[in-house]
Amino acid sequence: MRIARFSIDGNVAFGAVEGDQPDQLVLDIIKGIPFADYELSGTKVPLSKVRLLPPVLPNKVVAFGRNYAEHARELGNEVPDAPFAFFKPSTSVIGPGDPIQYPSFSEELHHEAELAVVIGRMCREVPRERVQDVIFGYTCANDVTARDVQRREKQWARAKGFDSSCPLGPWVETDLDLATAGDLTIQLTVNGGQRQLGRTSEMIHSIEDLIVNISEAMTLLPGDVILTGTPAGVGPLNVGDEVAVTIEGIGTLTNKVVKRG
Repeated sequence: MRIARFSIDGNVAFGAVEGDQPDQLVLDIIKGIPFADYELSGTKVPLSKVRLLPPVLPNKVVAFGRNYAEHARELGNEVPDAPFAFFKPSTSVIGPGDPIQYPSFSEELHHEAELAVVIGRMCREVPRERVQDVIFGYTCANDVTARDVQRREKQWARAKGFDSSCPLGPWVETDLDLATAGDLTIQLTVNGGQRQLGRTSEMIHSIEDLIVNISEAMTLLPGDVILTGTPAGVGPLNVGDEVAVTIEGIGTLTNKVVKRG
């Protein structure tokens, strides 16, 4: 099931996305929230009549860097022996169609297409055999990075945590199991031209590895997001660019870069 979060007539709700043709998709509005018991209302609205929002509002976004060997090498970095985590604040999250605001303190903005894992239940110290139980679903992400700031400041809080640096969407796909999610095509285009192309099977540390690793240290809450790393091909974004992340079996997340006002 594809679960979207949207607004219509000033109201915010969750809905199940139905249909196969992009111009014929409809939302069956959900009674309740998808992280608890819920049911479909049977009230349906065309997707074209709503504004899609970030599919979740995470308490925290835990991102893992250098989790694809070729990406680590393209930036001159060593491949880490263990998962390498950092955080993006909740204020960095935007949804499909929302503008990526080019930060005033950077002159080198980069895209990074990523598979995002959405946590479905409160958990801590998750054993490997229980990882599937704590996953709600998967969505597309763009770990937008101020690369010059990342190099200059030697830590990543500003470079990867600025407002609008974490586009998520267009919805959460809940029907993928771990085996399937671990071998999906992931690609990114800028103005229609392909920049990144890889498979999630190229991850150094698997989805299970990442959730086991971070849940050893902290409690994960429903709606928290885990970013799993980006394949090779990261590159610059400029004001006016349209960037799209497409992941097999999930969908396409599209955003435009604008000058920060």
